[in-house]
Amino acid sequence: MTFSKSNNRTVVISDIDFTNSYVTTRSKKTRKSMGSRPVPVSVMAELKKYVSGLDAEQEKIFNARFGQYRWEKIRQKVGLADLKFHDLRKTFGSLLAQNGISTVVTQKLLEHSSPNLTNKVYINIDPVLRHAVDQIPVGDWL
Repeated sequence: MTFSKSNNRTVVISDIDFTNSYVTTRSKKTRKSMGSRPVPVSVMAELKKYVSGLDAEQEKIFNARFGQYRWEKIRQKVGLADLKFHDLRKTFGSLLAQNGISTVVTQKLLEHSSPNLTNKVYINIDPVLRHAVDQIPVGDWL
């Protein structure tokens, strides 16, 4: 989920469904909905606390545009100089795969048009393959 990092998505407070733990984004260019994304309940609770502290008239989650300069400041502050914002997306995809989430579900959550793209670019499959092989009852056959 990206709040207002990229050029084509933005989230306003009215896009947050606190009751059902979903966030809906829309294209900045077309203003069309890009679909709802589930958010973990624990994250939604923190988001609700954050939003409750904002000015009642504020529409966007963040006042400032979240761009490269702001991300660089955050990286430096926490000591992760080489971390790219997109690495968080790759990590999300990899963690889904490592926890047994299907490529189809991961593809949908990442909004990919092709499962090939999901598998090739975003998912570190090695731990998943290792886990699958370890499930084979080889000891029973020896």
